[in-house]
Amino acid sequence: MPETNPETHVIDFRAAEQLLAARDPRGAVKLLDSVIAAHPENTAARLLRARAFFAAAQLRPAELEFELVLEREPDNAFAHFALARTFQRAGRPEQATRHFRLAAALDPNPEYLRAARFDDRP
Repeated sequence: MPETNPETHVIDFRAAEQLLAARDPRGAVKLLDSVIAAHPENTAARLLRARAFFAAAQLRPAELEFELVLEREPDNAFAHFALARTFQRAGRPEQATRHFRLAAALDPNPEYLRAARFDDRP
């Protein structure tokens, strides 16, 4: 097995971004596993892995990663939005609405505001 070092992890992270963009989420997860094993505190890697799990329709692992990111960064609007989409896709609308609204409250991004559906009754 090749020796790993911080530069290797940066390269793996960037390659995982490219794989996710190329619609190979499983390949991205494989690269990110080693990055996260070496740097479990790396929130950016965890957020990317959560996105890759979501893209691969691995909803429970995506949910767990997004929740871990939010434990560390409770004001991360994107993580709330992505977790909401994960709940929505898993058929859990109440939890989805809560996180869509948190995302919109943290960042008035038009996409977040539309998803939050503040006009609808709870």
